Amino acid sequence: MNSRQRRGVILLLLSVLCAFGAFAGVLSVISDVNSKVGPEVRAYRLKSDIAPYTPLSPDQFEKITMPRRWLSKNAVTDLSIVSGKIAVTQLKEGSLLQDDMIVKRPALANDEQEIAIMIDAATGVAGKITPGALVNIFATFAGNNDGAKAESRIIVPNAKVIDVGRLTVLEPDENDRNRSAVKQAVPITFALKTKDAQRVAYAESFAQHVRLALLADGSPTTLRPGENSYTLEGDK
Repeated sequence: MNSRQRRGVILLLLSVLCAFGAFAGVLSVISDVNSKVGPEVRAYRLKSDIAPYTPLSPDQFEKITMPRRWLSKNAVTDLSIVSGKIAVTQLKEGSLLQDDMIVKRPALANDEQEIAIMIDAATGVAGKITPGALVNIFATFAGNNDGAKAESRIIVPNAKVIDVGRLTVLEPDENDRNRSAVKQAVPITFALKTKDAQRVAYAESFAQHVRLALLADGSPTTLRPGENSYTLEGDK
């Protein structure tokens, strides 16, 4: 083998080694990409904003796919989980749905029924009353010409709230002197026993005002005799 042939063999070997090096580099890049991307899994993204405590339904979300590596552990991958759930906070359009964004809607006991009434937004609701909360329901009644005195009464203590609706603009009452004033109300749904539901229905129809008083968590009201009603004359 002459010197020219030896140079040819050496160049050939160098070419083969370079080819192997390039191939190994490509494999390394592919492996690195796979490690960063990995298999894709499904997730769900909000189509629009959802207000707190709003009941959820599958049509509020769109399915997307993304690498498992970048999906958080509490991301929702099965949309059936939203059945019977409500939003626990304000959910923003485009956000990925996660299980800590939703909670189970409070359920009715066997002896309870749902009753919903409109509560004037000016009576202290102010966004603080949420599903699962306990409230005292107050009603105020005007006196009349028969000698009955104006009275404030706790008609239902420790009422359980199971749903809070959206703020709604009410149509003015024909008998309201200040018809130009814009009134807003929030539909509040309670889980009540039959007698308490009747009290609430009566108050909504005949009381001047129905108000809610939010109770601290784990601190239900215990009323002593005579504490459920109040008159100005009796406050001595």
